Amino acid sequence: MGNTCESNQPTSNLISPERSPEELQLNKTIKLAIMASGNGSNFEAVAKAIQEGRLNAEIKVLIYNNPDAKVRSRGENWQVPAVLINHKEFKKRQDFDRAIVKTLKEYSVDWVVMAGWMRVATEVLLQAFPNRVINIHPSLLPSFRGIHAIEKAINAKVKITGCTVHLVSLEVDSGPILIQAAVPILTDDTPETLHARVQIEEHRILPQAIALAALNESGTIKE
Repeated sequence: MGNTCESNQPTSNLISPERSPEELQLNKTIKLAIMASGNGSNFEAVAKAIQEGRLNAEIKVLIYNNPDAKVRSRGENWQVPAVLINHKEFKKRQDFDRAIVKTLKEYSVDWVVMAGWMRVATEVLLQAFPNRVINIHPSLLPSFRGIHAIEKAINAKVKITGCTVHLVSLEVDSGPILIQAAVPILTDDTPETLHARVQIEEHRILPQAIALAALNESGTIKE
């Protein structure tokens, strides 16, 4: 992915806050659940970061809500238990989240990571894991919240967009920001080309954000 996209990108991107690998080392292994609805490239980015020693964590379970999601096969490749919880089988969002919470507790996870999770969280999930649900979004929040963020950025003719990892709150894409990466928008960008470059940064900052969240909670790192 990305050789062509990266070569078209001017200069280097800004990531903030920027921390060294040593600063992001956790002194204990944290237990993660990844929730994804689609392709699962961010799931794989986290798995690779763990494998390469950049994130002291273990993915205990992968939850997906779309029976056709490609992320399931990625989970199998990484030997991570994959659990389908189809939102269409629930009349209320709260009931859907109750099923999710039940699974999360069965796997004894510490943190929940929404990595391309296309469902809105309710108080059921957020109260079960207060300040421990993380989401990644393809814009520099608070700009371009919600769906179609890439298209919104292009249509708005802004010159820079990017991605944000934040703690999840009840208001969509509005929780405290953990880390952001900026990506220039090129004059000939399409939603597809811009999305590919934004994803490169998503894969870079999501593992860092997980470590930052855990360190912030423990008081090891303060902004």
